[in-house]
Amino acid sequence: QLQASGGGLVEPGGSLRVSCKVRGINFKIYDMAWYRQPPGKERELVASITTDHTTIYADSVKGRFSISRDNVWRTLYLQMNSLEVEDTAVYYCNRRAGDMFQWGQGTQVTVSS
Repeated sequence: QLQASGGGLVEPGGSLRVSCKVRGINFKIYDMAWYRQPPGKERELVASITTDHTTIYADSVKGRFSISRDNVWRTLYLQMNSLEVEDTAVYYCNRRAGDMFQWGQGTQVTVSS
């Protein structure tokens, strides 16, 4: 089970941290990722982190977002800084590749003045 939280409404230039609690899965053995689905668009990969904490970012968020994980608490994080209107989307977590876990409901992030 993947439960994302922490979304909300923020002004352009603001910051937000979203979290994804993973239950019933051996979290520490999987490379994980954050995805987002903007209104009317396809879901896209935002950032990923391997089991040894190597991170990769989409060009659109590089330098602004930071992904991290806590294997003890089975939680994935995404720190988002310098948010832009274009970052508005529902944010989800899941595996980076392979057979995906069942998608959770995600958390809505809205960037607007």
